[in-house]
Amino acid sequence: MSKNFKSADIQLIKRIIPHRYPFLMVDKVVEINSLVSAKGIKNVTFNEPHFQGHFPDVPVMPGVIIIEALAQTAAVMVGVSLDLADKNLLIYFMGIDKCKFRRKVGPGDTLELKVNVLRGKAGSKVWKFSGIAMVNGEIAAEVEFTAMMELPPGV
Repeated sequence: MSKNFKSADIQLIKRIIPHRYPFLMVDKVVEINSLVSAKGIKNVTFNEPHFQGHFPDVPVMPGVIIIEALAQTAAVMVGVSLDLADKNLLIYFMGIDKCKFRRKVGPGDTLELKVNVLRGKAGSKVWKFSGIAMVNGEIAAEVEFTAMMELPPGV
């Protein structure tokens, strides 16, 4: 990893985004290139609650959960880059565009989550990102999404 990249382990991730089990969908962010790009990791396990019903005999990670993992990776990138740990950052989806699913994701897979900033900068509330989720070098999903990020009043 280059000296210019930052990273975030699960402890730092939990200090930046409000998500918790069963909806914390990123295990670590291994490369954060300021407010430009990031690469996160999600280790997919059979113990995740969505596999109980999606689908019991052939567990498939729901596409919306893959997109959520990409969005959480993007939020961590912004949080680390702007030093927002412990500041109660709130994140809301505003739009999902150009979404395509290319392969199934299931237990035992490792999702590589790559996100890029398309629009947004320090001080912005509304951000736009592109994201690609990959498993073993194969694209599982690709998307553009818009999110609003804000701190609680007084922070």
